Amino acid sequence: MRQIITHFTDDDLYKFTMCCAVIENYPRTMVKYQFIDRDNTVYPQGFAKLVEEQIAMLENLRITDEEVEFIRRKCSYIPAWFLRYLRGFRYDRRWAKVVQDREGHLHIEFEGNWSDTILLEVKVLAIVSELYYITTGETSILDYESYYSQSYEKARRLIAGGCRYSDMGTRRRASFEAQDTVVRAMKDCQDKMSGPGRFVGTSNVYFAMKYDITPIGTMAHEFIGAIAGMYGPLMANHIAMGVWSRTYRGALGTFLYDTYGWRIFSLNFSEDFANMFKGLRVDSGDNYEQLDMIIEKYKSLNIDPATKQIVFSNALDVERAIELQKYAADKCLPSFGIGTHFTNHFPGVKPRNIVIKLVAVKITESWPFYSQTCKLSEDQGKYTGDPDTVRRFMATLHLGPV
Repeated sequence: MRQIITHFTDDDLYKFTMCCAVIENYPRTMVKYQFIDRDNTVYPQGFAKLVEEQIAMLENLRITDEEVEFIRRKCSYIPAWFLRYLRGFRYDRRWAKVVQDREGHLHIEFEGNWSDTILLEVKVLAIVSELYYITTGETSILDYESYYSQSYEKARRLIAGGCRYSDMGTRRRASFEAQDTVVRAMKDCQDKMSGPGRFVGTSNVYFAMKYDITPIGTMAHEFIGAIAGMYGPLMANHIAMGVWSRTYRGALGTFLYDTYGWRIFSLNFSEDFANMFKGLRVDSGDNYEQLDMIIEKYKSLNIDPATKQIVFSNALDVERAIELQKYAADKCLPSFGIGTHFTNHFPGVKPRNIVIKLVAVKITESWPFYSQTCKLSEDQGKYTGDPDTVRRFMATLHLGPV
């Protein structure tokens, strides 16, 4: 089997920015991650072995001088010491355990130092997704010429509709070539077309480098989730905002607020943080209801919401983004991060509904036990984590019974 991930920066920017923050603030923290297939897919026989082989192949990846120079040029907020760290970074297959049960379901776990294992998630999800289509033979129906045209038309409509948008589709892409096709088409459309909207970049650092556009991203739920596992969920957002602002000193100022829902975040979102962060990212719940709550919160703090960026990234497609743009345009500075709809939208191909979540954490390697953590989104019932941990966190947050 050919190697699927062949570039060190074929990864999302937020993994690198979080890795930097983890090393600076939690260098000894240990974590566990777990793979979740929400469709309970039965994978082809021997699939786990192929995933193991692909993870082993990651060990030969090295960041190149070109990649380092690109990050230095485009991401000035990333310190020079972290780029030196990446030069010496090496993947280790021993961080991951992959098994397939008798029914064919896939089980993947990561365990190790947080600053190491944090760089596995996106790559392994992209591996599982592309490998699935290879082993089922579905790659034969991926028509990249028509996909370019389809992607170009999506870009045209978004730009004409006034949307500032980015590609966030690495994790569940149909293939490396699919994401390459999308980014190329959208860059071409942006270069040729004038309109009120704009293609502002991609979360994938390698493709941002290849097409000389801006890499987009800040953080993921795991950052707040790990802090909640260590110190509790009541003040996890407050601690995370403080750590993030000290690490990046005003840069990367879009905070992902929904790890434990709007209510507890809103209580943590004091006037100083609201002024400090340039905006928030909506990643669950009803986009319109979430925006209205955000607007009211800013107003309650005497902050003009029209000056704040709201990034929508919750299961978007072109139509939903354009409608949201119409609703939000005079309320805030809206922008849109679109993932699977861009990179896995082929006729007859079902996207994988897969995630990898951080589920346990201990503050240092010397601790004899892990503390469980979980994610509680604004989508009712869509919780990730051990059921007992979910119930405990919900009780702590006064969210009621599951």
